Amino acid sequence: MIHIVFEEANIEALRKSFELDASLFGEIISIQDEFAVGPITDIFSKEGAENRRQWWREILKDGHYHAEVEDGHVDDEKEVAELKSKLKENPQEVVWIWAAQNKHDVCGYYWLMSQLKDYQGRVFILYLNNLPFINEKGNIFYPTSLFQIQPKEFVKAKKLARPITLSEFEIDPDEWAKLGRENKGVRLLEGGKKLVQKEYDYYDNVLMTFITKNWTKVSKLFQQYYTKVKETTGDVYLLWRLKQLVEDGKIEMQGNMQNMKEFEVRMPGVDVSQVPESKEVAIL
Repeated sequence: MIHIVFEEANIEALRKSFELDASLFGEIISIQDEFAVGPITDIFSKEGAENRRQWWREILKDGHYHAEVEDGHVDDEKEVAELKSKLKENPQEVVWIWAAQNKHDVCGYYWLMSQLKDYQGRVFILYLNNLPFINEKGNIFYPTSLFQIQPKEFVKAKKLARPITLSEFEIDPDEWAKLGRENKGVRLLEGGKKLVQKEYDYYDNVLMTFITKNWTKVSKLFQQYYTKVKETTGDVYLLWRLKQLVEDGKIEMQGNMQNMKEFEVRMPGVDVSQVPESKEVAIL
């Protein structure tokens, strides 16, 4: 059995469940790309895949993860190629795709299953869509990520495993290709497996509501954003959007962009914290 998850944090959570139920034991593979953002047009073609890699190079060029794009440390295409080889070599092997109800997992599901049609009947989906689980305090909750689930709850969740149907293998890849043709940069989950798309600047307006005329460390800005905003995305994408806002003259920046604790932003104008109280200054 081969398990597929879409976040590194899910690996350890799932692995702990093996100790409680040996029937779950198997290899765990994590698909690492964040398919809820960025270009996906013709993503299974050589040109489309390279276009996406180039986009990530641009996003990450000033940051810590740039080397991973360049040296192949993150290579989901290679993971899928190796997975298909294992399925071909061992006709008894099966794949369990674990997905929680979030845009990241659902986008990863579409990308992955679109490449596995030849193994219909051996590819299973466990989609935790609006399903209640018990947390550590014994209360019912609805997880949005797999790592939120206790190991014993994974054992219960295995009953949800079902083969991806032939109909799904026909329809879902077409839906993913349709999203690619729309050529937009942000994907959101409306419910079930339904995705909608927005432009690349979708998160900008809400992000800017947390930026004031005083210099604010980006680490603090993101903390406020994640605490108060329901529809969010990752640090890397938000950092890229901040850089775009700086280039557009909508905000100002100072400091080291590779360290969010040393990187600060503000709205254009006067930093009121630096103005002596005895003077009156017009804020633009």
